[in-house]
Amino acid sequence: MKYSFMSFSTPTLTLAEMLDVAKKYGYNGIEPRLDAKHAHGIEVDATSGQRSAIKSLLSSNCVKLSCLATSLSYADPAKTVDMIRQTYERIDLAGDLGVPAIRVFGGLIPDGTDREKAIALIVAALREVADYAAERDVVVCLETHDDWCDPVHVATVLKQVDHPAIGVNWDIMHPVRTRKADITRSFKILKPWIRHVHIHDGIGDKLKFMSIGTGDIDHKSAVEHLMSVNYTGYLSGEWINWESYEIHLPRELATMKRYEK
Repeated sequence: MKYSFMSFSTPTLTLAEMLDVAKKYGYNGIEPRLDAKHAHGIEVDATSGQRSAIKSLLSSNCVKLSCLATSLSYADPAKTVDMIRQTYERIDLAGDLGVPAIRVFGGLIPDGTDREKAIALIVAALREVADYAAERDVVVCLETHDDWCDPVHVATVLKQVDHPAIGVNWDIMHPVRTRKADITRSFKILKPWIRHVHIHDGIGDKLKFMSIGTGDIDHKSAVEHLMSVNYTGYLSGEWINWESYEIHLPRELATMKRYEK
């Protein structure tokens, strides 16, 4: 299995420093969060020269970029057109840097928009960008999050889009935390489309992060399911405003490695 971590763990570190931290603790990749004012410097406004420098740094490093984590979402009809425009920009950024995936959201469903209309909006948006994503060798991954924690709703979108450049970012926590589905049910429903995975543990409706294995989320089961299909993507840790990365990065990876064994 391949592991990465999101830059929420290291928001003040430069890209080179993040790569060094990943290498130090045994991670295979890192996942920059875009548009969050993190210090890694991987953003849409990076110039062609900056992108070339980033790609050169990555080419000489054994640690890779697993995914670009965006905040794009498509369920709000007032924002969808602009979100599609921004999606093209972020696909280009990923393509220029050789990143295999970007993470996107369905988003909150606004008042006046029902589930059926929201599904249609997301399907249309993802169909719009799918061929271009394929041209840039990037998979756009819809996360199980916010109003799309139910894997049935996410699968409905993916079935209708029906394109190899559109997949799922399975955040294993949110379906469980919102009581939409346990790990096994989520995996069975989403299995054909899982291209990226987020891992983190916690307790309570108002999420409190816990170390993996001490919260409500059965990571061992998730590992077993992913290994059963020879999953080749990344499991990426997402820890926002938590403890020092020097504490949780080595500990969480060690736990996941034990589950593999």
